[in-house]
Formats: sequence, C-alpha cells, structure tokens
Amino acid sequence: MTIRVLIADDQAMVRAGFAMILAAQDDIEVVGEATDGVHAVELAERNRPDVVLMDIRMPRMDGLQALRRLTRPGTVDPPKVVVVTTFDDDEYVQRALGEGASGFLIKDSGPALLVEAIRAAASGEALVSPA
Repeated sequence: MTIRVLIADDQAMVRAGFAMILAAQDDIEVVGEATDGVHAVELAERNRPDVVLMDIRMPRMDGLQALRRLTRPGTVDPPKVVVVTTFDDDEYVQRALGEGASGFLIKDSGPALLVEAIRAAASGEALVSPA
C-alpha cells in the first residue's frame, strides 16, 4: 500500500526538503504541497491524502484551524494529520492532539522520525516527538 501525503508549510525550502525525504521511500507518495492552511484544506479535499504534514503557523489559516476543518465531525474518511513545527511548546502539542492530530514533530527531529510518524499515522497510531 502506498501512503499518500500532502505537505502543508508556508516555507518553500521546508516543503522541498520534506518532499525529497519522502520521495526516497517506496511506500510514500507526495500528492500535493500547500502554502497555507486554506490551500491545505482545498488540496486535501481534492487529492484525498492519507496523511497531511501540517505546519502550525501559516498565513490565511493556521495549521490548527486547518486541522479542525479536515477532521470535523461528519467528514467521511478524513486524513490523518501530523503536525510538524519549529515551536517546541507543550500548549501546541496539547491543542494539536486535542483537535485530532495523529502526531506532533519538531522540524529538526530528523528524516527517520518524519517517515516513522507518517507510517504510524497511516496505520492508526500516534507519534509525538521525544523533544
């Protein structure tokens, strides 16, 4: 099974880096890249990814608002969302997990943990960055 992933981050270098890491995996396919939360919701509804990598701070709609939109009650087969951010803040972790995120990673966690978080989310498990 191939895990379909949408990357949502306002920084082009971050999106490109994540895409390169994921392209090296046989079981992961990047199906879109969003520049903000509004774009992430639109692409998720159109492309139906299995997992969304979601930054917290983005223009137009932040990652937590986008997470709520993607996982709202009544949504048929919502994607799993792994929040990926530079902000190591317990409040963000609690809010993201409370809103339905399947994982929380700090951006400098490394490629192996990023891939592990995607695979865990796709299989219904949760992974939170040790940091």
